[in-house]
Amino acid sequence: MRALDRARAAGLHVVACTGRPFPGALPWVERMGLTDPIVCYQGAQVRDRSGATLLDHGIPHDVAMDVIRWCRERDLHVQAYRDDRLIVEKDRPEAGEYARHAGMEVHLVPDLDQAMGPTTPKLVIVSAPAVVEGWLLAAVREAFRGRLYAASSLPSYVELTSPRSDKRRALEFVCRRLGCRRSEVVAIGDGRNDLPMIEWAGLGVAVETAPPEVRAAAGRLIGPPGSGGISGLVDELLTR
Repeated sequence: MRALDRARAAGLHVVACTGRPFPGALPWVERMGLTDPIVCYQGAQVRDRSGATLLDHGIPHDVAMDVIRWCRERDLHVQAYRDDRLIVEKDRPEAGEYARHAGMEVHLVPDLDQAMGPTTPKLVIVSAPAVVEGWLLAAVREAFRGRLYAASSLPSYVELTSPRSDKRRALEFVCRRLGCRRSEVVAIGDGRNDLPMIEWAGLGVAVETAPPEVRAAAGRLIGPPGSGGISGLVDELLTR
């Protein structure tokens, strides 16, 4: 966090771009002392620290229900969101796993069709990493090609958003608000959900432990958390 403090003190904008829902992202943003808009829900929303929505491209209800029915047929855990609440139809271990990681409470509802609003920021399917990597991510992409964007942020998650929603598009929106040019943007990530913004940024940076396609798209690699990778990168940027 000291590296981020140095960056902000030098006048750089530091924008959190996360797959986490807003309630799960905000404590981290506050802990890091960030003040710029927050890209959350996998890029489906941009919010300020007060919670005000600056950008919202959710999944339409009918499309979300197609995914939910697809998951029901395959006995897969799937979850949606309404008013920043995590909603599920069944009390399964996968819901608790996600809730603990995201710092959210699980809300059990009788029927997602009735509980969802006109849109949901994203849908998340949680399964074993071997299932996600072995067939699930590819199957979801094939089943909903052209209708949804699907990526994995962690090995056990398949996250779906509107085709208009990913971290790159949300970061572009934030850059327009801040008056930043693409060439001035440095995007850092370690998951497949980070790939669009890493490809788009003036300098795309991947963590060494990222999936192969993410590392291949990056112009620079840094070490994992705790290795000083972010600190070294900030020092380099501030001496340019």
